[in-house]
Amino acid sequence: MGSKNMSPERIQFLKEDYQRGFIKFCQFKPERVEWGRFESSVEITSDHRQQDGFIHAGVMATMADHTAGYSAFTITPEGFQILTIEFKINFLRPAYGEALKCCSKVIREGRSVIVAESEVFDIRRG
Repeated sequence: MGSKNMSPERIQFLKEDYQRGFIKFCQFKPERVEWGRFESSVEITSDHRQQDGFIHAGVMATMADHTAGYSAFTITPEGFQILTIEFKINFLRPAYGEALKCCSKVIREGRSVIVAESEVFDIRRG
């Protein structure tokens, strides 16, 4: 699927496309884009937290899913679309920091299905 080189225009398109719709509402930002990899971040506000002050699991799950999708999108030929067909997440501990960082990568490139994984990190600055 595609070439291992992405043009600066393709990288810019992916960064802009990443931030549309619901993700714009979530305030997720693209950070690093390369072949088979995509990284994102979000500065946490009170809107991202659940009733006990932790970052809501839905925020982390959405970030993991969307960023993994865009790691797959980096290897998808222009003109094609991507869509999640399966999603599983394990939470190792509650998150309560000031930001989240997500690092996603393609782990299998099939003819019609691309498998990607994400790691979401709780950033605590204080």
